Amino acid sequence: MNIAAFDYALPEDLIAQYPAEPRDASRLMVVHRRGGVIEHRYFRDIVDYLAPADTLVLNRTRVMAARLRGVRPETGGNVEVVLIRPAGETASDRWEALLKPGARLAKGTRLELEGGILTATVEDDPGPDIRHVRFGGNMDVIRAIERVGRTPLPPYIRRTPDAEDRDRYQTVYAEEYGAVAAPTAGLHFTAPLLDRIRARGTAVVPVLLHVGPGTFQPIRTTTVEDHEMDAEYYRVEAHQAETILSRRNDGLVVAVGTTAVRVLETIAAGESGPGGGSESRCDSGPGGGSGPGGPGLEPRRYEGRTRCFIYPPYEFKLVDALLTNFHLPKSTLLLLVSAFAGRDLILSAYEEAVREKYRFYSYGDAMLIL
Repeated sequence: MNIAAFDYALPEDLIAQYPAEPRDASRLMVVHRRGGVIEHRYFRDIVDYLAPADTLVLNRTRVMAARLRGVRPETGGNVEVVLIRPAGETASDRWEALLKPGARLAKGTRLELEGGILTATVEDDPGPDIRHVRFGGNMDVIRAIERVGRTPLPPYIRRTPDAEDRDRYQTVYAEEYGAVAAPTAGLHFTAPLLDRIRARGTAVVPVLLHVGPGTFQPIRTTTVEDHEMDAEYYRVEAHQAETILSRRNDGLVVAVGTTAVRVLETIAAGESGPGGGSESRCDSGPGGGSGPGGPGLEPRRYEGRTRCFIYPPYEFKLVDALLTNFHLPKSTLLLLVSAFAGRDLILSAYEEAVREKYRFYSYGDAMLIL
């Protein structure tokens, strides 16, 4: 399948540079897969589409202040480091990272970051996008970057992050540090709105997927099937899985964002298990998957790393409805929503969103697909 089939035209002025205020004042496009009806609402109206028996599944990951600026002391040249994740189970001083200018930073290059508060050494030669750096001293890197790091806003937000982004580029329910990009469909929720949803009887269940750089990296292959997803850590506790599975016969499982979809479809594939360390995939395409529920799906702890890549055609096993933002052309995220609602319906909805001047991407408006 050619990635060009998932392209669309977007005026640059519709790319949101700042979030709506308050959070739930964003617009909400409601797309009904059966019949193709499209409604235009505001995000706070999402309560009207959730039934007491439904289960809303959120991604509770928290974005790290992972963007660091500095210099090469030998040359004085400017550098930028975006930390992705610790490289190994115990090595908190060694990290996977994106480096700029990557081609000029050879193995052994020393970096002084944020005025020398952090120092690091590049550990591998230029080549792949993801490199490795090792920090000097006995510093707690997570604590240090939360003090001096910058919010890693995606590249299509063409401004310098400010103090408000530290709060606004997090969901109100973010808990566990580890993401380099926000699960942006959740940015629209406020605590009072979530309270209204719970008051209706709808279950709100957090799961975890630490969003990696694959979220904002383009598909570089012409053929969709040749693309390889970044492996991202996920975890679903046993009591969370039990809530989701025990309610799914009575109501809808509503995934908040594509990351929640990928967690749910990973565990539904029946490939993950306790203990972590294993990598799982969601097989798309003809013959992919294993029917509703997947083999051995049970209320237990699920943990590991997932390369779940969903594109048309795909048989969804756990997700019944999807809340998401508007995504970049030719992206893995657009492929996922096209698999869920159909390519033609999604591209038609995007055309209408452009006509109606919806705001796109991370700080933009939302879409609820029923």
